[in-house]
Amino acid sequence: MTVDTAPGMAAPEHTLERARRRSERGRLAALLAPGLFYLLLFFVTPLLVIVLYSFAATGDNGRVEWRFSLDNYVTLFTSPIYVNAYLRSLWVGVLTTLICLVLGYPLALFIVRQPPSFRNTLLLLILIPFWTNFLVRTYAWMILLSNNGPINALIQAFGFGRIPLYPSEGAVLVGLVYGELPFMVLPLYASLSRFDFTLMEAASDLGAGRWRSFRRIMLPLTMPGVAAGSVLVFIPTVGQFVVSDLLGGAKVDLLGNLLQRLFMRSNPPDWPLGSAMAIVFMLVLTAAIVWYFRATSREDR
Repeated sequence: MTVDTAPGMAAPEHTLERARRRSERGRLAALLAPGLFYLLLFFVTPLLVIVLYSFAATGDNGRVEWRFSLDNYVTLFTSPIYVNAYLRSLWVGVLTTLICLVLGYPLALFIVRQPPSFRNTLLLLILIPFWTNFLVRTYAWMILLSNNGPINALIQAFGFGRIPLYPSEGAVLVGLVYGELPFMVLPLYASLSRFDFTLMEAASDLGAGRWRSFRRIMLPLTMPGVAAGSVLVFIPTVGQFVVSDLLGGAKVDLLGNLLQRLFMRSNPPDWPLGSAMAIVFMLVLTAAIVWYFRATSREDR
């Protein structure tokens, strides 16, 4: 016998299904609430504050005047000081990323091709610098590159004169490459460890040389590691201020140095201009992250 459901009344199983779904949504909301609250409090709110400050104006004695103004953004794109700082930061970031890629790819490939026991030892050596404070390592480079340091002493031992290695933009580049190289090697190692090296042997059997096999097979298939390493190196490099301040002798201004100066060191401070610079800086980094996701999405196609 079939029991008809009265018009306007849902079947009992449908009612239970809706109740179950509401219960699942409630549990999901309870699980997500702490993380969403954290993001709202410590990410969204500070970002909104910076956006509001970027459209404000700076009055006498660094006092913030709450009136809508685009003067800060106009200053950033017209003043040679800030334009040159952006271009120099982007140039140093790209150059550091390329050097780390050229040095890190062969190193990661060498590690992957080793036996597992020795491979773990090499990975440990890559991670050892993280055991020491980054500021201490930067001070160590100041000693190594100084006029009376070991490098200049070695140069003089070969009969050459002293070379002014520090402070300089070259010293900043050396310190950045040294500090960021592990962040390039580790993603490349993770990508290369999943690579099927029999594909290279097959390409060789078909007549392709090593360079062509690398360019047409290995590099495209390990591009997610290249993209991840590039983003991990580029983003902190562009915003770096400790290395450029110490190894550059406060003569190599990157974006991080100008931001620190506008917020903390200038007298009076210029928070609206610093906020506008931070917003533009975040847009540049967002473009790099979008490129990373586009590059990594190719692996899933």
